[in-house]
Amino acid sequence: MRFFAILILACSSLPSVALAKEGATQPNIILINIDDLGYAEIGPFGSKNATPHLDRMAKEGMRLTSHYAAPVCSPSRAAMMTGCYPKRVLPTPHVLFPAAAVGLNPAEVTVAEVLKEQGYATACIGKWHLGDQPEFLPTAQGFDHYFGIPYSNDMGTAAEGSKSNPGSSLPNPNAKAKNKKSPPANDETGLKGNAQPPLPMLNDHNVVERVKAAEQHTMTRRYTERAVKYIRGHREKPFFLYFPHSAVHFPLYPHHDYVGKSGKGLLGDWVREVDWSVGRVLDTVRELKLDSNTLVIFTSDNGGPTNQGADNTPLRGGKGSTLEGGIRVCTLAWWPGKIAPGSKTDAITAHMDWLPTFAVVGGGKAPSDRKLDGRDISPLLLAKKDATGHDVFHYYRGFDLEAVRSGPWKLHLAKTELYNLDDDIGEAKNVAADHANIVAQLQKHAEAMKADLGDKTATAPGVRPLGRVANPLPLIGHDGTVRPGFNKIAKTLP
Repeated sequence: MRFFAILILACSSLPSVALAKEGATQPNIILINIDDLGYAEIGPFGSKNATPHLDRMAKEGMRLTSHYAAPVCSPSRAAMMTGCYPKRVLPTPHVLFPAAAVGLNPAEVTVAEVLKEQGYATACIGKWHLGDQPEFLPTAQGFDHYFGIPYSNDMGTAAEGSKSNPGSSLPNPNAKAKNKKSPPANDETGLKGNAQPPLPMLNDHNVVERVKAAEQHTMTRRYTERAVKYIRGHREKPFFLYFPHSAVHFPLYPHHDYVGKSGKGLLGDWVREVDWSVGRVLDTVRELKLDSNTLVIFTSDNGGPTNQGADNTPLRGGKGSTLEGGIRVCTLAWWPGKIAPGSKTDAITAHMDWLPTFAVVGGGKAPSDRKLDGRDISPLLLAKKDATGHDVFHYYRGFDLEAVRSGPWKLHLAKTELYNLDDDIGEAKNVAADHANIVAQLQKHAEAMKADLGDKTATAPGVRPLGRVANPLPLIGHDGTVRPGFNKIAKTLP
């Protein structure tokens, strides 16, 4: 058992504060990332669905009520891993798909690489979604261990359950997608629709399973047991566990033990299983007496999809948009003895803050050889005097800068719509006509960002290159053939 030393916090006026000094015990860090979780899907953010473990986590920790992700999966995860606005490091129009020729550039420095330099063991268990080719996988991006599906659970075949909820009829393979443009001929982001191969489960870089409907039902439980095993096996040294669930992304596959238990459909059932998973992780940390030396973050990669029943109340909009409901996510921080119980911050924070924050918490430094957009928010988490969040936040959707926020003011650029989020969190009343000076100020912020990351274009002075490979291949072919070098045991998976 490790002995716990007192973490030393230097003056909070310094731009970067080392929480783990030489000779002190470095805290463990667990980052739990849920897929497509609506802002109001858990008890601490207003849900009536039973989430007792998350309720306890909030009572013992902090709610971050103005925490921002990105409108969709891959960009959000890029920000989380690199400390940057998504467009700076993953300039793609949407998300990545199987056998994409592009992914997160291996030249980027990930949070896992930063923590490894400080002696941390690192693992990713769950959905990756930053590229499925060998050069882009977690084991090539700073993680010692990976177990999971490298992209979304709907990116498999219809016949094996990836395109419809359990119990629903299979989609018509000949039906044309509504309101969908055909991808350009030079699209490098991977295979779409019915061209997608079977879902692969990876253990490090080996394909160990072909994920069908039955396996989807057990994913959350299996990920959780892997996470618990990892925590138990690494309790004697500092570890970073990135735990990105496939839940609660469509198609909705709660374990059979949870189906029908919430009274709120499959989504509510799966949220309950997510709550169970968080409880298993936190109970394990408590049992091993690691709680006073473990920082745990719970969050989502984007807002919930309202067309699938997600609840983002009181926010307007949902996944895929830069309305608050698409990009503001329910977030909790837990560190007994360090984070005040029952606390809350309304300061503007974002996924791009995790890398600089974890770097400082772990006793190291964020990369200084490249531009980062995130900031160390540990002073906010620890309620230090005069701690602040971001003064300005920019809302990118793909290549497009669609909105900008400063303080309570948010300006949607296309139609010059201004909202005071303190008074009107639902973005219902456009007050631009009454605040021309605020509009002009926010437009200046937007123009400055456009000069750096651009607008409506993939290239700009501050945009760094994507990782790119020639001749990308699916990890499992439609005939079950596993890509050479990705399975040491079998050449095909039935």
